[in-house]
Amino acid sequence: MIEPVSPDLYLQLFKNLALALALGFLIGLERGWSKRELEPGRRIAGVRTFGLISFLGALTMLLSREINFWVIALAFGGLGLLITIATAMESLKTGEYGITTEVAAFIAFVLGALAMTPYAILAAAAAVITTVVLGAKPVLHAWILKLKPQELHAVFKLLLISVVMLPILPDQSYDPWKAFNPYQIWWMVVLISAISFAGYFAVRIIGAGKGILLTGMFGGLASSTAVTLSLSRLAKTSQGGQQVFAAGVIAASSTMFPRILLVSGIFCPPLAERLFWPTLLAAGTGYATVWWLIRKRPGSHGYAQVKLENPFEFGTALRFGALLAIVIWLTKFLQQLIGEAGIYLTAAVSGITDVDAITLSLSRLAENPEMLQAATIGVIIAAVVNTFVKWGMTAAIAGGAMARYVGLGFGLTLFAGALGMAIGHWIIQG
Repeated sequence: MIEPVSPDLYLQLFKNLALALALGFLIGLERGWSKRELEPGRRIAGVRTFGLISFLGALTMLLSREINFWVIALAFGGLGLLITIATAMESLKTGEYGITTEVAAFIAFVLGALAMTPYAILAAAAAVITTVVLGAKPVLHAWILKLKPQELHAVFKLLLISVVMLPILPDQSYDPWKAFNPYQIWWMVVLISAISFAGYFAVRIIGAGKGILLTGMFGGLASSTAVTLSLSRLAKTSQGGQQVFAAGVIAASSTMFPRILLVSGIFCPPLAERLFWPTLLAAGTGYATVWWLIRKRPGSHGYAQVKLENPFEFGTALRFGALLAIVIWLTKFLQQLIGEAGIYLTAAVSGITDVDAITLSLSRLAENPEMLQAATIGVIIAAVVNTFVKWGMTAAIAGGAMARYVGLGFGLTLFAGALGMAIGHWIIQG
């Protein structure tokens, strides 16, 4: 005898079925819009079909619970056969062989089935993500077209080396100071390369003609020093626009602070907590100065051909790895030799060329709570030295008005960072 189903269960089932139908409609809406130029009947699947496919997945999932698991397997196989036949016939007519819509149909079926489980919210989120990815085709294709073959190959090579090498690298130290750990060093290299490539890729996508400010902000993720050097050279040979070039340099340097916070947060959250206020106020002040410099000024979106080195080139990554190993070793060696003064000395020297290496080194050092304060001061010292170096580059290369504007922006930024240090210390002590 079949037991009666409670009204509450029925209500829940109807809600899940409605969600499954809605998820299919959502994906079908995007597919229908992308194929809107085709006449009705020529599309393999549109809004109604996707809704029904998802609904089918939900119903077969429900049946599989009551009858047998093979119900949903047979339904999925039947759907696959039907879509395969329709795709083959459509390809013969049009000569087009894309299968994006067909894959989306399979996803709609699976999401409909998932909507009938306790993971209904996950199904809804997955449907939204699927729709976004489907609709991003023009943007993604435009991005890919802007990448050079050597850039794409560099990404593949470093990812291959990382995936193959990282698991087999020994996760242990080989020196008395426990500084040289091949696994940890290479993992840090991959992470920093990925962050840098995000900025490098953004600059390649937006293109030089999209503006100095965007180039400065995204270029700062890759290398604020490289952006400073490029914009200073451009300012030297340009007639006017010194304020705009200065704004680009300040924007790139301001991006350095969120980058420091991100890197330290990944490897040592307590260090990131101490750096939160100084980096937040420094970056905010820098961006506010940028806004003040370019407000209501024509040409604030001018040309900026910034040369950045692909951080996913194996040679680039290897050089950074060597620098990182040296900085980590030097930090621990000098710290044991002359105490905290050794940390500050290493930070100051490292800050001349790079902030990432010393941030990573001090993040490891700060795992010892007793060294947390020294690590915080060391990162700040590196950032301050790096900021002064970039101002010196601007003054030596471009000089004049640009150097004055950059000096003003950097001065305000460092003052805000010092205020942030005081606020952070007050909060910790309070």
